[in-house]
Amino acid sequence: MKVPGNTIRPGNVVEHQGGIWIAVKIAHTQPGKGGAYLQVELKNLLDGRKLNERFRSSEKVEKIRLEQDANIFLFATGGMYTFMNSETYEQIEISEEFLGDKAAFLQDGMEVIVESYEGTSIGVELPQTVELTVMETEPAVKGQTQKSSNKPAIMNNGVRVMVPTFINQDDKIKVYTEDSTYAERVK
Repeated sequence: MKVPGNTIRPGNVVEHQGGIWIAVKIAHTQPGKGGAYLQVELKNLLDGRKLNERFRSSEKVEKIRLEQDANIFLFATGGMYTFMNSETYEQIEISEEFLGDKAAFLQDGMEVIVESYEGTSIGVELPQTVELTVMETEPAVKGQTQKSSNKPAIMNNGVRVMVPTFINQDDKIKVYTEDSTYAERVK
């Protein structure tokens, strides 16, 4: 589906220069001379390259719809992560390099959305939060207020998260998978 270049929004997937790109950041620019344009930071979904492009309203870009399938994470071996399609029971493998930081949050039996384009997996969407256990953190200091500051904590998956001072070792907390930040304590 062709759309005007100035209608691109963050998260849109477009075909550009023979590749599949996702819009990461956008900025509307209206210079003193000439027409307005949209400055777009694009990231290639297949190889991770970044590109900054200018799109004017007169330019058309091919907006792509990705296939989204519900999958269940099964296991990881040798840097490869195996997922099973919830409907067809077909299994696919995705490399650790492709998953990046998201790989640390995968848990056995976790439901994820695998995005693909023309049969090639190009993205994995995790749940918004995951429940983790604090393995290591500094003890709370008496007299320290709840809102004073955060302290570092190492979770059971090895990820470092800044947590409020009232969180202790062995507490269960929810962490946002998008940016590895503290969400809330689990009761």
